[in-house]
Amino acid sequence: MTDPDKPRDDAPPSEHPPAEAVGSAPVEPVTRTFEGRFSVVGGVRRTVARGTLVNAGFLVAVSVLGLVKGVLVAGFLSTEDYGLWGVVAVSVITLTWLAQTGIGDKYVQQNEGDQEAAFQKAFTLELGFSLCAMVFVALCVPLVGFAYGRSDVLLPALVLALALPATAFTSPVWVYYRQMRFLRQRLLLAVDPVVGFTVTIGLAVAGAGYWSLVVGLVVGPWAAAAAAAAASPYPMRLRWDRSAMREYLSFSAPLFIQGASGLLIAQVALLVGEWQLGLAAVGAITLTSQITQFTDRVDAIVTGALYPAICAMRDRRELLYESFVKSNRLALMWGVPFGVAVSLFADDMVRLGLGEKWSEAIPLLQAFGLIAAANHMGFNWHAFYRAEGRTWPIAIVAGAMAAVAVCVTLPLIAAEGLDGFVIGSAAMVAVGLAGRAYYLSRLFPGFQMWRHMARAMAPTVPAALAVLGLRWVAEMDRGVVVALSELVLYGLVTVLATLAFERPLLREVATYLRPERRAATAGA
Repeated sequence: MTDPDKPRDDAPPSEHPPAEAVGSAPVEPVTRTFEGRFSVVGGVRRTVARGTLVNAGFLVAVSVLGLVKGVLVAGFLSTEDYGLWGVVAVSVITLTWLAQTGIGDKYVQQNEGDQEAAFQKAFTLELGFSLCAMVFVALCVPLVGFAYGRSDVLLPALVLALALPATAFTSPVWVYYRQMRFLRQRLLLAVDPVVGFTVTIGLAVAGAGYWSLVVGLVVGPWAAAAAAAAASPYPMRLRWDRSAMREYLSFSAPLFIQGASGLLIAQVALLVGEWQLGLAAVGAITLTSQITQFTDRVDAIVTGALYPAICAMRDRRELLYESFVKSNRLALMWGVPFGVAVSLFADDMVRLGLGEKWSEAIPLLQAFGLIAAANHMGFNWHAFYRAEGRTWPIAIVAGAMAAVAVCVTLPLIAAEGLDGFVIGSAAMVAVGLAGRAYYLSRLFPGFQMWRHMARAMAPTVPAALAVLGLRWVAEMDRGVVVALSELVLYGLVTVLATLAFERPLLREVATYLRPERRAATAGA
């Protein structure tokens, strides 16, 4: 049995790591055909960059929609109602993480001769797991109500569980994902957030309270499932295969551990917070997560667009390294400035937007903006291990973070309240970053996380200093005009600094998006 952490023989030697600089020698064109229907022809760099940028840009709009929904609904709900929603959402949605065992990822990675049979095997397993997850959530809901001492979470939690089987019926998007037909895939997946947003806002305006969020999270997934099933390129039939079951389980078991660790981390924060601080504090934690996790959604989009291309070139270590570095640098251009902006403008966001009822969330937003920015470093490392079928490192890092949550964050919340939650969360992220750095150095010998972090933070430093310096020099009454002026200043300096630091990469990206270049590539 091979060591999952041992570098492969074709990895670049540590004394000669792949160059991070843009403009390295071009690689020869490659061709990969998917089921005889779709070909990726031409430079791998161009294919990866176009898939990442174009499709990530499409889904950024969907993530903005989710952020707007969370903030708008917070304006219609009381802090207690939002806290109750936080209990229901974390209790049910995090339980559903246990059903996300990576079957879709494994389907994308596989290369069977009969792709219709491969899809039906994966669909059968996904449907089985999602139904089991629904039953599991239904059985756990009374325990959640008992743990929080609130019987009013039972009915909304049971209703939310009805959305779980919908995930299996959206599995046809895996086919388009594997074929890198991103536009079709994204259009089908966009049905969920668009329908969910419309239903949620409509019900919130009508005075439905937290039920607007519950109903939106059930209607959206089933609308997407109906659209995906109608567009399925293969018949959605059940096909059981014992050997496929074993193969998928070996790939998915560590990802199950990762999901269980995430469940534990989320439950520790909210359960102990509710016991020690009350439901209003839970609402503050939930709102903070809604805003700061927006950066994680963008990262997930970039990784999602990149993953099938990583699988296609998993034997080309130099290209894997280049795609990792460049995709991280591009995502960090957004993630770090956004996280720092949340920290800088948290007070304005609450006072001028959400209202004084959310004042307790200001210190959390300030701290978690910086934590979220740091958590971007090396964010998609797990996709490269999944592409190689080595998923145990992912479970190990997730387990270490869960251990910190239990052994450090939980006691700190009990002793220090929300301040303890911030300190414990920072410690947990630090452990996660250390784990990423270790496994990235095993996958890409010579990789140095500290250099990666310094480069990512460099454009944001002058922007933050400009805002802080203005506040120090000119003490003004903080109204809407002042806050917006500072935000414009922050954005302008960030853009200029990013252009100065990352001009070569941005110039390269621009060449990938030129119509004439796309036409030339298609003709090749």
